Amino acid sequence: MPNTSTTKYTAEEEFPDLSKHNNHMAKCLTADIYKTMRSRQTSNGFGIDNVIQTGVDNPGHPYIMTVGCVAGDEESYETFAELFDPVIQARHNGYKKTDKHRTDLNSEHLKGGDCLDEKYVLSSRIRTGRSIRGLCLPPHCSRAERRKVEEVSCKALGKLDG
Repeated sequence: MPNTSTTKYTAEEEFPDLSKHNNHMAKCLTADIYKTMRSRQTSNGFGIDNVIQTGVDNPGHPYIMTVGCVAGDEESYETFAELFDPVIQARHNGYKKTDKHRTDLNSEHLKGGDCLDEKYVLSSRIRTGRSIRGLCLPPHCSRAERRKVEEVSCKALGKLDG
């Protein structure tokens, strides 16, 4: 579905006022970048206004820098690379698109384990996220896709033991 605002209004009319915003999107998005990307969509129909809307709606906190944008699907990162690349780099202390994430899943390399001193550690939490190739990410996920995510996740988790 084409973005009707790209034909009805100019980029200058559509560009949000981000002057009072404190998020990485607001710091990285320029009127020129917006103008370049506003007619683009991923094959799932996710456009630049979908990418930035959360950061437009939530200007952030003066002392807490938020991200201010979301990806709707895997393709978003390439389609809107002019925005995502600098946002990711700013949010992750210089991590560039060409950098490689190092993963070490060997539990023997963990330090501290279950000997954390209770007078210093009150609580901890584990956070998970999901990315399933071919399915939209939560900001753009349909009900049917959410059911598919549940199906795929349950099938994978059902294979775990211990």
